[in-house]
Amino acid sequence: MRDKVVGRENVLWMNCERQGRAKMLRGGSVRVLRRMCALMSLSFICAFILFAAIPVSAHSTIHKAESNHQFTLEIYGNANEDDTIDMRDVTYIKLVIFGKKPETEFCDANYDGKVSMLDVVQTKLIILGKEAKLTFIDSREGYPRKIVTVEKPVKRIIPLADNQADGIKVLGAVDKVVGVGTEIKNKPILYPIMSKLPDVGNVWGAGPDIEAIISLNPDILLTYEFRPSPEELDDKLEGTDIKVVRYTFNVPKELPRVFKTLGYVLDKREEAEEFIDFFENHMNLIKERLEGLSEDEKPKVYIEWCRPYLAFNKLSGAGQLCDIAGGINIAADLTGVGSPHSLVVDPEWVVEQNPDIIIKVVGSENSGYDVDDVEGIKTVRDEIMTRPGWESINAVKNGKVYLITIELLDGPQAVVAAQYFAKWLHPELFEDLDPAAFHQEYLNRYMGINYDVKERGIFIYHPELYPDGR
Repeated sequence: MRDKVVGRENVLWMNCERQGRAKMLRGGSVRVLRRMCALMSLSFICAFILFAAIPVSAHSTIHKAESNHQFTLEIYGNANEDDTIDMRDVTYIKLVIFGKKPETEFCDANYDGKVSMLDVVQTKLIILGKEAKLTFIDSREGYPRKIVTVEKPVKRIIPLADNQADGIKVLGAVDKVVGVGTEIKNKPILYPIMSKLPDVGNVWGAGPDIEAIISLNPDILLTYEFRPSPEELDDKLEGTDIKVVRYTFNVPKELPRVFKTLGYVLDKREEAEEFIDFFENHMNLIKERLEGLSEDEKPKVYIEWCRPYLAFNKLSGAGQLCDIAGGINIAADLTGVGSPHSLVVDPEWVVEQNPDIIIKVVGSENSGYDVDDVEGIKTVRDEIMTRPGWESINAVKNGKVYLITIELLDGPQAVVAAQYFAKWLHPELFEDLDPAAFHQEYLNRYMGINYDVKERGIFIYHPELYPDGR
């Protein structure tokens, strides 16, 4: 009997021992797992701090340490609000975190609503060109603006108009284009590759083809600040991953900022910087010669768009070119309805203003790269010279009515138009300028087409100075 009791006790003891060992093993596993998690968390934190602390190489080829451009780069991460993103922004964000600097809008590099060490990491990733997302502000002052966040890298783009297509060519990003607007489709001389891509409608007339756009699944769709309207485009793309980015590439005072921003967005920073330097160098050549010019020495200028009596104000690209070239735009301070940069004026008002020079912009039906007959542009000038009552205007009396194609004003080629404006407004100061030769240099350098501007096309017109339209 005692042996049976002892046997049962031995069995119970062994069962308890096994259960105890199992509990010990389970408890040990939990403790080990907890230690491993703690070590992993600590390792992550250390790596995070290390990455936030290490400097980006001062010899990085992505960014120059200093920049001479005069604009604010409106990309989140540009904490000190200058024209580039570099280690100074990293330092600024850290000083904001420590309460040593005031917070700026662009300190929130990862755009999560607060400034933290995560923004330091995001800014360093931007500097290195390794960011997974990028947030920036599109458009420009005077127009509706919005904050856009894009996934990086951007691989698929649709430009809706030739204005944006020119910007893409300058940046060397044609390989990212998957579809184009009708304007681009209809210009194979300027866009031999893009013109062969699918048509997604137009900024004018019937408007964009939303179904075609969605079917091509672009990351970004580039268009003007004001056309198509948000109701025609943005609202109809809501619910997709397509980002509508609104930029115009022909406004001199905005062009450097636009190219710098898209250089970051499209990973074309060096190309953007190179063009900005090219653009600013040629603009500065004009500005330097006009330095010290008094207001009395500046001619009054009336700039008219393709449509009769549609004048440009100071927000327009042509209006800014007039200012840079040393002229006084008589419509500079006028505002219109519908378009912030242009308005229809009364013909008698133009007579009262009595401009010294008239610059008329001519549409693509009578000018441009695929037009060789000068008669169309000549007819446009004749109409201006014979408008009732305009014979008393100084510009008409003195024969200072110049015509220029829209092709040289609706895109980065405005840098070429600037030279023509300077020669027309101050011929005595710019006798040595050869805008046609500069035009050719621009085409060779950025458009990459086999085209001779002295043999083909109609770009400017004046019966004595440019009787053949070139």
